Amino acid sequence: MKIHRSLYETPVSDRRRWLTLVVVCFGQLMIMVDATIVNVALPAIQRDLHFTPATLTWVVNAYLITYGSFLLLAGRAGDLLGRKRVFLAGVVVFTVASVLSGLTTDEVMLIAARALQGLGAALSAGVIIALIVTDFPKPHERAQAMSIFTLVIAGGGSFGLLAGGLLTQMINWHWIFFINLPIGLATLILGWWLIRENNTQGLGRDVDIAGSILVSAAMMVGVYAIVTASDNGWASVHTLGFGAGSLLLLVAFVALEARIKNPIMPLRILRLRSLTGASSARALLASGGFTAYFLGALYMQHVKGYDAIGTGLAFLPQTVALGILSLGITARLMRSFGPRAVAISGLLTFAAGMVVLSSLDAHSAYFPGIFGGYLLFGIGAGMSFMPLITIAMAEVPAAEAGLASGIANVTMQVTAAMGLAALSTIATDHAKALVAQGQPLATALAGGYQLGFMLAAGCIALALVVVLVVLRAPAAAVRQIHPRPELSAAEAEAA
Repeated sequence: MKIHRSLYETPVSDRRRWLTLVVVCFGQLMIMVDATIVNVALPAIQRDLHFTPATLTWVVNAYLITYGSFLLLAGRAGDLLGRKRVFLAGVVVFTVASVLSGLTTDEVMLIAARALQGLGAALSAGVIIALIVTDFPKPHERAQAMSIFTLVIAGGGSFGLLAGGLLTQMINWHWIFFINLPIGLATLILGWWLIRENNTQGLGRDVDIAGSILVSAAMMVGVYAIVTASDNGWASVHTLGFGAGSLLLLVAFVALEARIKNPIMPLRILRLRSLTGASSARALLASGGFTAYFLGALYMQHVKGYDAIGTGLAFLPQTVALGILSLGITARLMRSFGPRAVAISGLLTFAAGMVVLSSLDAHSAYFPGIFGGYLLFGIGAGMSFMPLITIAMAEVPAAEAGLASGIANVTMQVTAAMGLAALSTIATDHAKALVAQGQPLATALAGGYQLGFMLAAGCIALALVVVLVVLRAPAAAVRQIHPRPELSAAEAEAA
């Protein structure tokens, strides 16, 4: 006889798990929204705080660098000190930094507050995957939970673009940061109540703080070299010196990780071809995507004259397409054709969108160019990210899943920051050269953005090459998207 259980008959612990998932997803939503909500407000921030085009990228990069640099350390701290404690600490830091960002009247203070936001985001995001994996040990339940989490990741950035436009236009850009205050407080209160603490190891074992400092310093120095290359020249002593310093710090980091007992990133895990290959592809994909967000917002406001709301609405094709695909269409395509085939199709579509955007000039209408480019962007992103993360995690031992997810996120975030810095600087240099040749400012800016979009397409093309040459769809990935028949039958009987 089948037994049907209502929501109220479900054990409290089971209800609590799903409510906890909602709470941690709210934490992730704040992080994703804040990663893109700033893009639409960049022109207003630049005008009010007198940023130069080169330093304006630091409003985005200060957040991305600290976020990517501390993800590994946050995950390790969660194992030692407690994931609940680290998650809630991250929410507190992120919320306070958001308020400071909204109150700022100085460009240096804003960059510092954004860096603090990135630290808070790293503390929270670094343990979210571990919290989900711990609460949902059964494969089919974990798949359901990760689908919801993926939807938040996929839709959060797009929602940030729309929210940024509405808040900037209707009130002012300060409110893109103040909006985090009620969400942060609710997440903090509910998280304190619902999230269960894991068994902690304490600080008896060494924490690799030195490794985190080295890799953070390497990324910061490297991005600084790229951002300032526009003013100093790519072949200048300044740029080459800081670039070399970044490489030396990375070498020191690798050497340290190879010899210490408890490294923050054990080098053995890098031997997993699916993990390193998919992470590299996601990193290149993120570089192209962040560039498209950043340059697209500037193009629509500086060249086309859109206001903040108009700019947010202009991204609507990308937002809707990505959201629809994240509701289950991509998962069904993966079950039918496999994650690698879906990723290849997605990357081709994504690259096509960047090529369309690279054809936009000062006289391009919204239809079909801008609309078509961002529609292809959304479809391509929606078909690429989930298959790549599925392949990346498929062959990782369960005991190292948190470390592997940290590596994948660090690779994506740091590369995205450096890619955005490099491509936006090159686009700015090209626009300056066109102005020097006598072209009107709007035409010159459009020319710079065209080059930036084409380079973004190149990043996507390189990601496609990585997938074609390096990756395969591991058997474990296929098992993740094709549940065992006996599991499906059991679930059907239980229903």
